[in-house]
Amino acid sequence: MRIVVETIVAAPIADVWRAYTTPDDIKQWNAASDDWHTTAATVDLRAGGAFSSRMEAKDGSMGFDFAGTYTRVEAQRLLEYSFGDRTAQVAFTPEAGGVKVQVSFDSEDTHSVEQQRGGWQAILDNFKRYVETKRAR
Repeated sequence: MRIVVETIVAAPIADVWRAYTTPDDIKQWNAASDDWHTTAATVDLRAGGAFSSRMEAKDGSMGFDFAGTYTRVEAQRLLEYSFGDRTAQVAFTPEAGGVKVQVSFDSEDTHSVEQQRGGWQAILDNFKRYVETKRAR
């Protein structure tokens, strides 16, 4: 099953793209809740390039690596990647007032569709807040 989450970010496409694909920025927004954070991120932004984000509970109780390989990169337009046996696509579409960021991904069997959608949407909402707050400074 494919799950889709999206948001509109009130910022220029160049700022949105950079924040989504730059390790230092990723570490600032990539968490589904305040009790988690991303402690490390790497990005080789090209088809065949690898990416990884180390996500950890702030209390140190657990953590995991979210890693994969980019299969398609179209600057400021589209990212496609594989992670394990799953795939995802991130589309960046300029719209009046900002950029629509739409993430679609293959679901997994461990968590419910609602949990997966909620977690990915929460991360995307953090991304939106981060970019818009950074831009306002």
